[in-house]
Amino acid sequence: MIKTELLYQPSYALAKVLMDQGDQFRVEAGAMVSMNGNVRIETQATGGLLQSLKRSVLGGESFLMNTFHATANGAEITLAPHLPGDIATFRMENQQLILQSGSFLASELDVTVETKWGGAKTFFGGEGLFMLRCTGSGLMVVSSYGAIHKVEIPAGQTYTVDTGHIVAFDEHIAYTVRKAGSWKSTIFGGEGLVVEFQGPGNVFLQTRSPEAFLSWLIPRLPRDTSN
Repeated sequence: MIKTELLYQPSYALAKVLMDQGDQFRVEAGAMVSMNGNVRIETQATGGLLQSLKRSVLGGESFLMNTFHATANGAEITLAPHLPGDIATFRMENQQLILQSGSFLASELDVTVETKWGGAKTFFGGEGLFMLRCTGSGLMVVSSYGAIHKVEIPAGQTYTVDTGHIVAFDEHIAYTVRKAGSWKSTIFGGEGLVVEFQGPGNVFLQTRSPEAFLSWLIPRLPRDTSN
């Protein structure tokens, strides 16, 4: 069985993956930090050309993925996301999980990762037109911007989340997208749109929002005033 050890959480998390001979692990392009000599890499368009193109263009993931093959016991690779933040692991058992674009880091081969049409709901929520639908059984590694916070929503209750802070949620959970308040507070109050989840189900949040960081950073970037 593939094993993982998560280090340096939650700000600059690193995943150490340990494999035995014959194990295989699919990793998002650019996520590998290091590996030992018992690993062989194979790069391919996972799921075929069209599926990989769809996942890349519409889901925000890499067109090509790397499959790491353990050539002997004691194979080791370390993985890290592009943004500073946390890493979490899921032991999928015939489960379905909806994942935000960019949070997929790695998985065993029996976990299928595909784009899921989100329509205007996710588009106006700032998440892009597509989320990722992860199904099957096996280990999956996901990342976030900031720490990951799990919320268990009981049956009959609702829980509201800013769209920029969603990492993942159970596929079966019902949800609606709405304004945080009036249009005035949505436009000028900085809250934007939110997702209201209806329990039962689990939602995983990230404590920081990339969109909020960019809205803070961009006005402070130096500008070329020579022209």
